[in-house]
Amino acid sequence: MMRLLRVVGQNSLATVAGLGDFATFALRAATAAPATRHLGRRWIRAVHEQGVRCLPVVMIVGLFAGLVLGLQGYYVLARFGSAGVLGTFVSLTLTRELAPVLGALIIVGQAGSAIAAEIGIHRNSEQIDALTTMGIDPLGYLVTPRLLAALIAFPILTVAFTMVGLAGGYLSGSLLLGLDGGVYWSAVHAAVRVADVRECLSKALVFGLITIAICCHSGFTAHQRAGVSGSRAVSVSTTRGVVLASVATLAADYMITSFLV
Repeated sequence: MMRLLRVVGQNSLATVAGLGDFATFALRAATAAPATRHLGRRWIRAVHEQGVRCLPVVMIVGLFAGLVLGLQGYYVLARFGSAGVLGTFVSLTLTRELAPVLGALIIVGQAGSAIAAEIGIHRNSEQIDALTTMGIDPLGYLVTPRLLAALIAFPILTVAFTMVGLAGGYLSGSLLLGLDGGVYWSAVHAAVRVADVRECLSKALVFGLITIAICCHSGFTAHQRAGVSGSRAVSVSTTRGVVLASVATLAADYMITSFLV
């Protein structure tokens, strides 16, 4: 029993210490912007990395998400004689939940993994130590531009996901299943309110900051992984960053939804 309590206590302390280290890391990166040189150029590069490169995948997934919602929603609503509210079902599902959550998971899978791997390689090859030696803040140089880019890339990609998803729902419901297109778009227009859009964009901003910070922190601390080193440490850190960012996205989604509903 004492051994079990000791293990639980050690794990609990390690978790609290890890959360504190991450909070300090994120706060330092957020406040490093004024002292960062060439921030604008690195910010544009980060926006391209998180936004432009992820846009095709986000739009493809958004299209198929809308197609599936249109098919499933039509058959479920038709059982109750309510196929006319398909636009309401698709629009609210995409705006309030699927677009910000799936969009964030897609960006984490593509851009977040690349960020964690790149920063992990910088740590493994001692480039971060070299930046510190030259008097350059590695957090401001490597992390801050990516956090600022997330404030732009995540909301824009979430809106793109929603628009393409609505078009996919129209293709399924109207062109394939025969629902009148005017009825579909009228339901969409009547259902979506300013509060729904505000919730969607708020989630995108929160998910962007959380996920990119987690991926950056995972790569930045690649040298602290017990029992692994070199390229193996980079691999473990990348996987850990993607998994933790995905779980944090779902947890944050529940907490935000519970406050706003």
